[in-house]
Amino acid sequence: MLRWIALFALLLTLGLARAAELPPLLTPGDLQARLRDQTVRVLDIRSDGTTGYVPGAVSVPYPKWRGPADNPGRLPDEPTLTALLQGAGIDATTPVVIVYQGRDATEFGAAARVYWTLKTAGVHQVSVLNGGIAAWRRAGLPIAEAPTVPPPSRYEVKLDPRWLATREQVAEAMKSAEWRLLDSRPVTYFLGEERHPAARTPGTLVGAKNVEHTVWFVPGTAELAPPEAIHATAQRLGVDAQAPTVSFCNTGHWAATQWFVLSEVLGGPQVRLYPESMVDWSRAGLSMANVPSRWQQFRAQLRAAFGG
Repeated sequence: MLRWIALFALLLTLGLARAAELPPLLTPGDLQARLRDQTVRVLDIRSDGTTGYVPGAVSVPYPKWRGPADNPGRLPDEPTLTALLQGAGIDATTPVVIVYQGRDATEFGAAARVYWTLKTAGVHQVSVLNGGIAAWRRAGLPIAEAPTVPPPSRYEVKLDPRWLATREQVAEAMKSAEWRLLDSRPVTYFLGEERHPAARTPGTLVGAKNVEHTVWFVPGTAELAPPEAIHATAQRLGVDAQAPTVSFCNTGHWAATQWFVLSEVLGGPQVRLYPESMVDWSRAGLSMANVPSRWQQFRAQLRAAFGG
């Protein structure tokens, strides 16, 4: 009898542990229910000076998770991430829910990039509030006037490279028939008609396929589409999440959404983000596709300068 009681207690414990695990996306109602768990850390990544927070949220604005102005996609080093996570009261076992503004798909990219960074920093349970603080407000849920300042953690970050693609790894992937390269930018960047200001040359990676990050959203919103719609979109566009894939863009922002969808929603086993993306690749002077002629680039610069 005691053995059966012990077995039941173990199964109950495991069941509760599974129930406490965070899915990649939460609705406002889901998050409100989770707030009863005092261990959950709500991470608000909006810029300084914003008002109104999910109760108990900690403010760590998105720029703090990024690299320098000339290479914003660079992953911060371990000491920098250690200071960020300690200041936010986060360790490897802290359940973290990321809150962004929620005006458009690009803002979701910030949440996806922080999500990827936290996983790469060794945090095991991470989720995103789908639709951001805008969805929370629309649901009529409580708003706090100010963020919370938590007691610091003692966590020491050790980067996990499983979801990271370095420039060298991207170069190897380009030579392989097994790997897929997904350019997450608008088609004008893919075709070399536009470039990021920090990039040296417009164009894309050789052999890349263009799948713009916005295809995964409810049209006209900052809310990621339901899983069944995402599966249908992937099938329609010929995106195979099971294939080894590198997601990239200009600075690893839009590409973070692509990584999130393929890895976290579709369950891709080997999806990597190239965080520095085309800014890094072009500045290294490596081979590229869809590079316009110098005259075409000059004309594009003139159009950008004169707004036409």
